[in-house]
Amino acid sequence: VTCPWRDHALNLIDTPGHVDFTAEVERSLRVLDGAIVVFDAKEGVEAQSETVWRQADHYHVPRICFINKMDKIGADFEASVASISKRLDGHPLAVQIPIGAESTFEGLIDLVTMKVVRFTGPQGAVVREEEIPEALQDEAKRWRHDLEEKLAETDDGLMHKYLEGQSMGEAEIRAALRKVTVSGKMQPVFCGSSLKNVGVQRLLDAVIDYLPSPLDRPPVEGVKSIKDATKVSRKPSKAEPFAAVVFKIVAEKPLDLYYLRIYSGSLKSGSRVFNSNTEGKENISRVFRMFAKRREQLDEAMPGDIVACVGLKDALTGHTLCDAKETVVLERIEFPVPVISVSIEPKNSRDKETLLETLAKLARQDPTFKHKYDPETGQLIISGMGELHLEVLTYKLEHDFGVPVTVGRPLVAYREAITSKAEAEGRFIRQTGGQGMYGVVKLRVEPFAPEKGAPHFEFYNEAPGDSLKREYISAVERGVRDCLPMGVLAGYELLNVRATLLDGKEHEVDSSELAFENAGRLAFEAAVKEAGPVMLEPIMKLIVSVPEDYFGAVTGDLGARRGMITETEHRRTTRVIHAEVALSEMFQYATKLRTLTQGRATWSMEPLKYQAMPPTKQKELLRLHGYVD
Repeated sequence: VTCPWRDHALNLIDTPGHVDFTAEVERSLRVLDGAIVVFDAKEGVEAQSETVWRQADHYHVPRICFINKMDKIGADFEASVASISKRLDGHPLAVQIPIGAESTFEGLIDLVTMKVVRFTGPQGAVVREEEIPEALQDEAKRWRHDLEEKLAETDDGLMHKYLEGQSMGEAEIRAALRKVTVSGKMQPVFCGSSLKNVGVQRLLDAVIDYLPSPLDRPPVEGVKSIKDATKVSRKPSKAEPFAAVVFKIVAEKPLDLYYLRIYSGSLKSGSRVFNSNTEGKENISRVFRMFAKRREQLDEAMPGDIVACVGLKDALTGHTLCDAKETVVLERIEFPVPVISVSIEPKNSRDKETLLETLAKLARQDPTFKHKYDPETGQLIISGMGELHLEVLTYKLEHDFGVPVTVGRPLVAYREAITSKAEAEGRFIRQTGGQGMYGVVKLRVEPFAPEKGAPHFEFYNEAPGDSLKREYISAVERGVRDCLPMGVLAGYELLNVRATLLDGKEHEVDSSELAFENAGRLAFEAAVKEAGPVMLEPIMKLIVSVPEDYFGAVTGDLGARRGMITETEHRRTTRVIHAEVALSEMFQYATKLRTLTQGRATWSMEPLKYQAMPPTKQKELLRLHGYVD
């Protein structure tokens, strides 16, 4: 939504908090200039908070914090602020403190103006400032002193004032707060209750006062094209060549809606732009400013604007649109891989084609959603980030697109890997009367740990210079890559493998690229079988907040699920359990936890890593797939 506030235009993107929808957070942080991180006053930092904080760090997004639900039972402002320091390695700086908590929450104290702020009238619309009463003076002065001390550490002029015992002025504090926020050194903390609009107006003021505008951010950087890695940058100016990123696609009838962040230049309705990822032209029929579901058509959009448009055909999430004469490819958006799958089929056989078309539309708008046909079982498989993610997608299929479906039980997205180094030879020699097929290849495979975001496979050529033609080396690599999606144990994708071509033999008449593709495939499969292949399973990071009375029952259940408890902490009357547990053991956990704790526990879970399965579990899985007697 685009909303005006104090003669400024704010582009607000509200993202889901649930970790299954982490892609929505990822794509939003890629295009935003600042973020408000919302915390529950009772829970403080939760698992999803850690994920979002890491994502914001990755994209260098300055942020302010809002401690929400101060009127909730168990709300604790000070503990929530402390959890930001402890769990996120953040540098929170309280700019407001609440007056009371839970049922006694009645307003807040602004530490910059040193005034009490109350929100009255319908929906807290009337903001009233008062002097701080005597009973709250000491508390307010303590927090104000902490604010001044932390700001003084960042500025020599303020440090001089602080050491001389002089009080800082309101304008000085605001300027210092903006400086430390924009640089990402500190995060101002605000509080309130958004349900009653307590603190919301002051939070919007803080967005303008402390978070950066597009002009405060460094020029966006990219490369000239997908083939030319020359670095280029774009300033947020209309005079610069046009550059924008497609960060979200919404499948609609009759035309899909594309959301863009414009970094430089301007975008007009009815114009043509260049897609530097596909190296093709795209039409922009109309441009809209969005107010949730309501749209306002624009003639022209400027740098810093977040707008939606229709008319594009081949653009995908993360693609760069630019001026055809001044091309640029901006940083792509990295999305996590799906960890859970279910089988799906239409209830009516006549809907089969419609289902495939609709799944393709959903995959275009959600990069963490995948679908494929499994030739072994004849089933259509859809994959996503969690049970809730797939539930929402199937709800969309039935209610938004009118395709009734039947969904199978969840399947875990296992992977395969190797544990040691091995070599093997692949010989593809056929003689069929005419020209034969001849390709001999020697390969080495070994495990390796790729950097975050880097490919999970590497191919090197160490064959003697005169042993194989260049096109045959490329053919060997293609054959090896063809093996990766299917693995060797149970047909799951093979990860973290480095393959090295050691040697090869060609025939002056019978050799061909096809022969060397097949030889590469045979050599790779044989080497992987000798390299200690293992099954990998997705391990989840689990956080359970449970009343003290049920702590033993919950930890016992986690032990039975192969969970490893990494940490427990006290938060008033509750215990917070941090654990690592295999995804395959966590189906229907919500129901079990509700039964164990009479509905009083809360939990959250997010993907953490892939890890080798215990041998006994691996045997069970392979037997289930029919690969072990």
